Order: sequence, then C-alpha cells, then structure tokens
Amino acid sequence: MKKPEYVTKEALKTFITNALEEDIHDGDHSTLATIPKDLQQKAKLLVKEDCILAGVELAEIIFKQFDKNLVVERLLKDGDAAKVGDIAFFVTGSARSILSTERFVLNCMQRMSGIATMTHDWDSRLLGTRTKLLDTRKTTPNFRICEKWAVVIGGGTNHRYGLYDMIMLKDNHIDYNGSITNAVKMAKDYVKKTKKKLKIEVETRDLAEVAEAIKSGADRIMLDNMDTQTMKKAVHLINGKCESEASGGITRDQLKDIANTGVDFISAGALTHSAANIDLSLKAVNDLQ
Repeated sequence: MKKPEYVTKEALKTFITNALEEDIHDGDHSTLATIPKDLQQKAKLLVKEDCILAGVELAEIIFKQFDKNLVVERLLKDGDAAKVGDIAFFVTGSARSILSTERFVLNCMQRMSGIATMTHDWDSRLLGTRTKLLDTRKTTPNFRICEKWAVVIGGGTNHRYGLYDMIMLKDNHIDYNGSITNAVKMAKDYVKKTKKKLKIEVETRDLAEVAEAIKSGADRIMLDNMDTQTMKKAVHLINGKCESEASGGITRDQLKDIANTGVDFISAGALTHSAANIDLSLKAVNDLQ
C-alpha cells in the first residue's frame, strides 16, 4: 500500500524521536534493572480482536529507528482483515529494545487499527455511490500523521492535512469577515498574490448561503448540518459548478441517505475522534526458532 505523501521519512523520524523521549527520557529503568544487556529474545504481535490492521509498517520503522539490529518478520500487512488469534509479525533481537518500544508500538497500532476498522466499515456503506468518505482535522495533537494514515489504510480519503494546504472559510471566518462574497474575494486575491495552489472551500448553513457561495466562485461548498432534503436542493443548485461536501455530526446510519443526495464528499470527524482502540498485544516467544 502506497503511503500518503505527508508520511515522509523526516516526519516519521521526528514523530518517533519525540514519542521515545516522552516515554523513555533518561532510561527504561524497569528493563535496565532486570534484563541483561546481551539477552536476545523474540516477540509476536498478537491480534485479540477482529479488525482492519494498521500500523504494521510503522511498527517496523519504530523498531528499526530505536535499534537497527531488530529484525521484523511481517505475516500480515496494513489493510489486512485480521482475526482473533492472528499473528501480525515477529520481532527478534535485543530483549531490552523490544521491551522499551513495546508500549509505543502498541499505542500506535491499537489506535491506527481502530481508525482503519471504523473507516473501512463506514466506507463500505458508500459502495455503489460516487461519494467519497473524508476525515477532518479533529485529530490528536502530534499524532495526526498516524490517524490520517490509518484513514487511508481503512479505505477513506484524507481531507486537508492542516491549515496550510487548503483555504476553508468556516462560519467564524465568514461571520468575522462580514459575508461569503467578500471572504471568497479576499481569499482569491490572497491566492493570486502568494501564488499558492490552494482550493477554496466555503462552509454554508442554508440554501441562501449555498447560492452566495456558488456565485462567489468557491471550489467546494460544505453543506453543514443540513437535513437530506436540504442537501438534495443544495446539490441541485450547485449542479456541478463546484464540488459539494456534507458535514456536521455525521453518523454511520446516515451515510447511504446522504450519499444518495448526490454530494461528492462526506466528511466525518468521528473517524478519528470516536474510533475505539483495537485490542492487540506484544507477547514474548519462548524460543528463537
């Protein structure tokens, strides 16, 4: 599976370095006190809950950054449908290194697998429609790279990664500015002046704002907290002049009905803020065979 463009070696190295510093600081003293320096051991990643597995590639990167001599044997890959009792991988090498990275790896994989599993489930409800499922910026600070990567592994599509790769004029921007028309004009002037290739999305709350956003020349119009009948009217008004996106308190049960309104995208913060962690465990293996 191809990694998203924001999952770079540099970004991962920074993320892993900061997380290890947070967890280990001046030493994993439990391990240093009880495990001989030269002890070599083996562990397995055990799946304890049916899921869409995510974070396998990241786990190997974490192990290798901490200790280049650790050897990972992958049995499953990111995006695989894993069952209770499956082994995702074996890791062999320094017992100290395995123990010091165990919780960090599990935290990442449990969270990422939860997000991927939920995303896969929600996305499957859109089969037969042309609507794409998007995530949002409702992510955990300093963990966005993993959460958005997990959405992709689960079959979803990333919305903007941050505040820098798209202009989104939300209700507060518009209320502070005075009008959709003026806000979009200023955004277009800004894009032209800075020579940045940024799409302009406008959040709308009713059909009057949809009509104003269309006239202003927005690239995408967000239909915020609208019922499906209003969405249908909005999509009819838009009529392909720009992209359309349904958002605001989306639930799993609403997905098919919303897609049937004809919207291009459905964005759901729940994918990253409400997914339950998957139960995984890193267990010692008693032999090195």
